[in-house]
Amino acid sequence: MWKRTRNRIKARQAAAARPRLPWRVAARALATGGAVAATACVVFWALNQPIRTVQVTGRFQHVAPQDIERVVAGQARDKGLLTIDLAALSQAIQALPWVDAVSVERDWPHGLSVRVVEQVAAARWGADGLVNRNGVLFATGVGRDPAGLARLSGPEGAEAEVTGRYLAMRRRLEPAGLTVIALRLDARGAWQLDLSNGISVRLGRSQVEERFDKFMSAALGIVEQRAEDISYVDMRYTNGFAIGWKSGASHA
Repeated sequence: MWKRTRNRIKARQAAAARPRLPWRVAARALATGGAVAATACVVFWALNQPIRTVQVTGRFQHVAPQDIERVVAGQARDKGLLTIDLAALSQAIQALPWVDAVSVERDWPHGLSVRVVEQVAAARWGADGLVNRNGVLFATGVGRDPAGLARLSGPEGAEAEVTGRYLAMRRRLEPAGLTVIALRLDARGAWQLDLSNGISVRLGRSQVEERFDKFMSAALGIVEQRAEDISYVDMRYTNGFAIGWKSGASHA
C-alpha cells in the first residue's frame, strides 16, 4: 500500500515538473498564426490578378502576333498572374510554326511580356520543307519558295548532316563567286551538288571531304574558265576527275 502511494506521488511530481504553456501564450500563438495565414491569403489574392495585358515583341515576318495572343488567352483561362504556368505557356507558343525561341515574364501588376525570336531559314528541304542553320526541319508544306534558298534533300534524319555540309561548301565557294543551289544525299549515301552556273559536282559515297578539296584545288579553275561548256564534274576517280562536256565528250 505504501509503495503504491509513493508511486502516485512520484507521478504527480513528474507531471508537475513538465513545462506547461500558459493558455494566454497558446492563444496568442494561435492568433498570430491565423493572422499570418490571413495576411498571406490577402497578399496572394492581391498579386494573383487576372491577366489583362499581353505585350508581344519581336521581329515578325512569318509569325502573327495575334496567334501568340490566342495561345496566351487559352493558357490564361481561369488563371491569374501568379497561377499561370509560364513554362507550359512558353512551350505552347514555341509549338507555333516559325517560332524559334520564346521568353515569357510577368509584367506586374496584371500583364505578361512575351518575346519571340523567329526561325531563320537556311535552306529548303525536300519538296516543301525548311531547315534552319542547325539542320532542324521546322516547317513543312511551304508552298512558295523563299528567294535565294538552296534546295537540300536526303533520307529522313539526315537534315543536320546535309545542312552542315551545305553551309561549309557554300562558305568555300563564295570567294569564287559560285553558289550552291542544291545538295543531295541519296539513299545509297552518294553526294552531289549543283552550282549556280549550271554545273553538277559528283562526290560519291566515300572520302567526300577529300574529293571536295580536290575539286576546289584542281577542278575549280577549269570550271571558272569553261563553265558554259561543262555539264558536270565527276570527282569519284582516285587519281583525278572527269569532266562531262555539253558537246557529249568527257575526259579526266
